[in-house]
Amino acid sequence: MSDTAVSWLPEGAAGATLGGLRERKKREMRARLSGVATRMFLERGFAEVRVTEIAEACGVSERTVFNYFPTKESLLLDRFDDTLSALRTALANPAAVPLPSTFAVLDAELRGLTGWLGTQPDPAEAAATIRRFRALTTSTPELRAHQHDMVDLLTGTVTGLLAARVGASDDAPEAHIAAVALLGLWRVQGASLQRHLRAGNDPTRVHDLVSADVRAAAATIAPIFERFA
Repeated sequence: MSDTAVSWLPEGAAGATLGGLRERKKREMRARLSGVATRMFLERGFAEVRVTEIAEACGVSERTVFNYFPTKESLLLDRFDDTLSALRTALANPAAVPLPSTFAVLDAELRGLTGWLGTQPDPAEAAATIRRFRALTTSTPELRAHQHDMVDLLTGTVTGLLAARVGASDDAPEAHIAAVALLGLWRVQGASLQRHLRAGNDPTRVHDLVSADVRAAAATIAPIFERFA
């Protein structure tokens, strides 16, 4: 497994902005740290790997690792930052319709993953890597707690963005339940992805099937968002 074996988010979806050489090098270092950490966590388990070992494997200091990632958990679960940045951009635009804009964020993440799958020499092994990644994040208490905290952060942020669209307070119950429904689409996408990967579908087929499942779920919650359009 390469150091970037599970770095499947497209650069745009990851919230990276175009910049000069310095910014590019920062993005490359961030990707390398996350990739090496993920490989080590998948091979040995989350608790068994120390941040100092990750730093040594990348040829940097432990302090450098924490300059890029505030916690050990975020080395593996940095996608929450990417998703948060993308949602802020999508929902802060008053001309954008919330549900289609959110679906575009989801689809960019899905295309990044299935595109990565399509470039791997052994798609079956690559799909197994994704399943191991999922199993690690759901079976490790520290990672589950981190995900819970990040979902709370996402929910609060999306609630505020939706409320602002209609001039409501940041804690408006209508905006809150809409945010919960919107973020539930990520659960739908994750569950669908696991199901269709297990079935042995090729990357293009996986994308189409998962996308159809997310669209069906989005259609179910669509009436909630009429007031926020």
